Amino acid sequence: MNDIKMTPMGDTQGETRADRLGERLRGRSRKLSPALQKVAAYLDANRLESMNMSAAELAAAIGTSDATVVRAVQALGFAGLPDLKEALAAFFGETVSPAESLNRTLAAIDRRAENAVDLVAGAHGQALAAMQSPEVRERISAATTLLGKAQRIVVFGLGSSAFLAGYAGALLARNGHATHVLDATGSALADQLLGLRAGDAILMLTYGRAYRESLVVLAEARRLKLPVVMMVGSQDERLARRADVEIPVGQDRTDTVALQGATFVYLEAIMLGLAAINRGRAVSELERLNDLRKTLGGRLDRYSGMAFLTAVGAALAEFPLI
Repeated sequence: MNDIKMTPMGDTQGETRADRLGERLRGRSRKLSPALQKVAAYLDANRLESMNMSAAELAAAIGTSDATVVRAVQALGFAGLPDLKEALAAFFGETVSPAESLNRTLAAIDRRAENAVDLVAGAHGQALAAMQSPEVRERISAATTLLGKAQRIVVFGLGSSAFLAGYAGALLARNGHATHVLDATGSALADQLLGLRAGDAILMLTYGRAYRESLVVLAEARRLKLPVVMMVGSQDERLARRADVEIPVGQDRTDTVALQGATFVYLEAIMLGLAAINRGRAVSELERLNDLRKTLGGRLDRYSGMAFLTAVGAALAEFPLI
């Protein structure tokens, strides 16, 4: 995975993101000693990783001492490493709010319900047509091969995408794959990230949006050297080139309502491809599932049929636009 090119950029509303580190570097870097300049250069080139590293970890990565790291941070005008990390978090910033996304979508359909059909059908039609292109087919195949080699497949999704992640996790389990779902927000995600381990591969349902949780997951994946498959729509520069395989799902705007239908179809293509790679295991697991259902009286599981649609409906009500 390649590094993000960290340069000041405009957000979705056209405002420049605060870049305190960049400002301090422009004003003070020439006055730093070579040892401190080395630290400053690393911090600038590895902003995402630096947000999640201790002074000792930074020192090991740079090839210096943790005391030198702290001195460099302070020489740049920060009170300490926590202050620097707050500045980096502000640099990454937030995305367009759900209310703003809905207003822009309603404006696009002229606030007429019948136009919603055209918008949704058009968007999904384009996504499904793109799915047939040689490039996208090749990417889906590459993603399936990469995930198929993993000891465990970790699926990441937020908001309504969390239910898609859960659905993908259920299908993976049915096909005999060990799975782990990352669907929490804020500090609760930290507990889930503790479960990551060598041999995992990560399937991220991000659509190219740089939520802070997405950035932290990518940083942890890089630290553990885990391969990443990312479903993308409109690519955010802060996520660009961070995945081993990127799959476009046709969401070409981040400022309107996120439509999940194309993602659902692409996910099923990947799940079926994984089953084809190891047909014997997939069939064996489904036979076992059928036996268990019979024992339980044939009750539907959480992510089948109407149960899954009900779960998605509940998610859309709570997180309508994520």
